[in-house]
Amino acid sequence: MPIVTTTEMFKKAYAGGYAVGAFNVNNMEIVQGITEAAGELKAPVILQVSKGARAYANHNYLVHLVRAAAENYPDIPIALHLDHGDSFELCKDCIDGGFTSVMIDASSKPYEENIALTRRVVEYAHDHGVVVEAELGTLAGVEDEVSVDADKAMYTHPEEVEDFATRTGCDSLAIAIGTSHGAYKFKPGTKPQLRFDVLEECSRRLPGFPIVLHGASSVPQQFVEQINQYGGNMPGAIGIPEEQLRQAATMAVCKINIDSDIRLAMTASIRKYFAEHPDHFDPRQYLKPARQAVKDMVAHKIVDVLGCDGKA
Repeated sequence: MPIVTTTEMFKKAYAGGYAVGAFNVNNMEIVQGITEAAGELKAPVILQVSKGARAYANHNYLVHLVRAAAENYPDIPIALHLDHGDSFELCKDCIDGGFTSVMIDASSKPYEENIALTRRVVEYAHDHGVVVEAELGTLAGVEDEVSVDADKAMYTHPEEVEDFATRTGCDSLAIAIGTSHGAYKFKPGTKPQLRFDVLEECSRRLPGFPIVLHGASSVPQQFVEQINQYGGNMPGAIGIPEEQLRQAATMAVCKINIDSDIRLAMTASIRKYFAEHPDHFDPRQYLKPARQAVKDMVAHKIVDVLGCDGKA
């Protein structure tokens, strides 16, 4: 199966009360770990590439890695998505270069500027058979090219979503309901709580419309502890409780971005491997268990958080 858009994925997810996982990819092992898990569990999956990933790994390498994954797992739908595109030029480059979905994130701009830029990307994307995710509201935190101070974060205003979606023509909408980018989402001792009232009101005003959650890593503490055990220093890394993400997936949320957990799983595995095998130097030796760690983590998310196993 060739890589696909998210249109049918989201229709089925909305109707079925589950969400599709969107995982950021940077190299071959991450692509393999994610798609092996999705293939075995018969789950749809979105492979995301950020601006930073394109700078690191090169656009062409990443596109061909995703195409190879689609060839290896022809029975599951795989979409290739630009995460947090910050300009028309970047989105256009990805559309022209084989992506099936792009995100234009103009959420930091004034409302009318957000609409104008989003609409411009939508018009170009739709002319080329590509779908567009937009964002309304601003998440705090740091992730690749995205950096927003906590005092600049802003919940989505539900009274704006219908006007925004209608005027831009976007295909899905990322909203801010209390998630945050990166592994350091909340201070120790605080209790993360998603604003389900905002989500419910947005979905009431946009019935049947796919909602997206960014910054939804749960930052599994076993990875944090393992990293720290083997020489790391990650005090106070706290994420979104998985039970809250599962609840969101039963509502209008059709796509959940899981970003930091992959990096944590890989880093924890590699640190442990080098501590136990200080004489090893072959990347195949330490990246093999790292790939398995990614696969195991993604499989857990697919089954226990997203609920999309068997939905391919």
